[in-house]
Amino acid sequence: MQIVYQRILLCVFLCFFGFTGLAFAPTDSLAVNNETLAANDTLVHKTETTLEQLDAPSLSDVVSGTKIAWTIVFLIFGYIGIRISVALLNAYAKRNPKQSLLLKRVIPIFRIFAWMFLIYVIVVGIYAPPASTLIAFLASIGVAVGFAAQDLVKNIFGGLVVMFDRPFQIGDKIDAGGQYGEVIEIGIRSTKIVTPDDSVVTIPNSDFMSSIVSNSNSGESNCQVVAEIYLPLNIDTEKVRKMATEAALISKYIFLNKPITVLFFNEIHFNQPVYKMRLKAYVSDLSKEFVFKSEMTEIVVKTLLDEGILPISGSTNSS
Repeated sequence: MQIVYQRILLCVFLCFFGFTGLAFAPTDSLAVNNETLAANDTLVHKTETTLEQLDAPSLSDVVSGTKIAWTIVFLIFGYIGIRISVALLNAYAKRNPKQSLLLKRVIPIFRIFAWMFLIYVIVVGIYAPPASTLIAFLASIGVAVGFAAQDLVKNIFGGLVVMFDRPFQIGDKIDAGGQYGEVIEIGIRSTKIVTPDDSVVTIPNSDFMSSIVSNSNSGESNCQVVAEIYLPLNIDTEKVRKMATEAALISKYIFLNKPITVLFFNEIHFNQPVYKMRLKAYVSDLSKEFVFKSEMTEIVVKTLLDEGILPISGSTNSS
């Protein structure tokens, strides 16, 4: 009971000194407090006015049947216009091989900016929403994308990185994710390549941000081709190297401005020690890469068989 009385007396004591201090406070201090309260009232009034100005209009004021109809019309004609423009660029690229790679690299960027411009025209020209509505809409889109489309965002950022950092471009031969082929399309979400067996493989752009990508030609119209042939250990490597080099020169697809290299490696093949000859040459046309590899392998093998260097029972392999 005594503790309760002590607490009551303490409260009365604090209240007394609080009111006493307020009563005997300096006049200047009270003036400052009054000015602060007035400033706060003004700030609150301005905030309320701003909120009233930014108050979003109703949906019926922004969206109407006429605006929706015009949106559909713009989307249809915009889609057709973009498709026609891309088709014309592709046709021009086929007629001008020297500019083909450059034009193919421009097409994905053109497509993205064309769609962005179309969306801008529709939003600003048709709907013309107030700033508050546009901000609220963008905020809603950001929240929705953040929670529901994380993978899509990663792929979009990956596509932008590919387009501006350019680890590869359309027409390049790349090895990514265990898939090798020619890049035929770089989209905002994914990249498509054509493999040696004419399969179109779609790779998400986010994979390029976390995996190693090998580029065989880096924008050039030629690339290195490697053919591997297994030979017995009793061969004359200098003689075989000369014959393989001369045989590769016969191919009509070879690019003569770069060197031909013949290397030998000692390996175990089918439980037998053998030489693995690696013949490296450059093809003049990327589209003939695998034709050149096949032809080069056939010519070299036939030459070695005719010279009796490669036994008929020997095995060959190209990669």
